[in-house]
Amino acid sequence: MSAVPGAVPRLSVKDLSVTYIGRGGEKTEAVRDVSFDILDKPGHGEIVVFLGPSGCGKSTILKAVAGLLPPTKGDVLLDGQPIGGPSQDRGMVFQAYTSFGWLTVQENVEYGLKLRGVDAKERGDRAREVLKEVGLLDFAKRFPKDLSGGMKQRVAIARTLVNKPRVVLMDEPFGALDPMTRWGMQGLLLDVSRIEDNTILFVTHDVSEAVYLADTCYVLSSRPARILHRVDVPAFAERDVHLKSTDEFRAIEKRLLDMLYAPQPGA
Repeated sequence: MSAVPGAVPRLSVKDLSVTYIGRGGEKTEAVRDVSFDILDKPGHGEIVVFLGPSGCGKSTILKAVAGLLPPTKGDVLLDGQPIGGPSQDRGMVFQAYTSFGWLTVQENVEYGLKLRGVDAKERGDRAREVLKEVGLLDFAKRFPKDLSGGMKQRVAIARTLVNKPRVVLMDEPFGALDPMTRWGMQGLLLDVSRIEDNTILFVTHDVSEAVYLADTCYVLSSRPARILHRVDVPAFAERDVHLKSTDEFRAIEKRLLDMLYAPQPGA
């Protein structure tokens, strides 16, 4: 479904720059003049991927959108309103597993709802709904120590989705997984994006992962992160195990690789 003409973008980032100040007062510029709009597409989940070399500043962009880092310059707007800090309308999934070991899977998923005062029945219903969505309903009463790495990351995704965020921010969430598990998690994310009416911002330095997941891919420079290119990835008829070996998929991979390794302006 297309965006409504003239509608306010779901997420708008304008001239975002972020500079870290070290303990000794030294400055590190992480992001420089990054601007992009992500339109609202009602009823259509969208995955926007930020692709760039390790340490370039990709994660800093996500943290600014999450409200965890104040911009040094520029603005971040959600549905036309300035972002002033963390909020349930934005959920973040990190690479590291962050479950509470003393809580069951379902209790982990319910935790944020409980803090907000949601009653027990609604918490349970919503938690079981998202656990079914991520394929963990049968493990609702188990503890994190009983789960594989991929399953623990599914818990983290479920804990984010249960709050029904408008924007989901994913910071290399599959980077620590083995190739087979990573492939399964990529498929899960595509399924989730079709079900949930939210926007997913996904950070990676894996070109194949970017092509497989993205509706739109932004190619970033080395630090400080700047947007070098925007690439709209074709709507493949099927995203399955065979796609990555097709000529069309490999052509987009090569295009992105060429962009990443091309001499950068000012380098």
